[in-house]
Amino acid sequence: MEKKVESINNFECKDWLLNKHYAKRMCSISYAFGLYIDGVLNGVCTFGFPPNYNYNNGKCVFNKYECLTLELNRLVVNDGLPKNTLSYFVSKCLKMLPKPSCIVSYADQNQGHNGYIYQATNWIYTGVSTPKHKYVFEDGSTFDIRRGIENKGKVVDKILMMPTHRYLYLNGSKTDVKKMKTDLKMNVFEYPKGDNKRYDASYKPQTQTKLFWKNKRALAFYFLLYTTPV
Repeated sequence: MEKKVESINNFECKDWLLNKHYAKRMCSISYAFGLYIDGVLNGVCTFGFPPNYNYNNGKCVFNKYECLTLELNRLVVNDGLPKNTLSYFVSKCLKMLPKPSCIVSYADQNQGHNGYIYQATNWIYTGVSTPKHKYVFEDGSTFDIRRGIENKGKVVDKILMMPTHRYLYLNGSKTDVKKMKTDLKMNVFEYPKGDNKRYDASYKPQTQTKLFWKNKRALAFYFLLYTTPV
């Protein structure tokens, strides 16, 4: 079995994020990576700029230190992968990001997540975020405050959600990481424990081989060869 992690584009992520990840929506994507096993896409991990502007350049993370700050905002893989595959995937993605950088991510307690993948890959646990509300509308649809309330109809209920666990990864050389740790503004706590619950990720995206998507020259040649009139 051959495992590889490669950069992918937003189009390759779309089916995974809209149909397989529990959030069922696209997110801000600055960097996206795919987990390939024997040439077939088996997982997607995306990073983007945090919605909270206070994270820009590490403003709310450090006292004075400034660096690129990203959020690991989506991570989804196929079920039944070999042990440690997920930690291998996340570790490889982090190594492929620009350095120095600070990565923030959240484990959603409302989905039964405690962030064990972050614990396995040596992230720093900084406690929980401020609890958010979820709004329920007349048609039964819901909307969370992080996405903002638009003209969705009459609100019939407002539910206080559980806070999410917040993790940080300090990404850079030993010198960079030492400087970041010394200047860290957030408090650091012991890792939370508890039973992790998996959401239904049985949806099967349209997986494609690495060769099909990555060999753009071959695709262009194929298009010209079979679409050019003779």
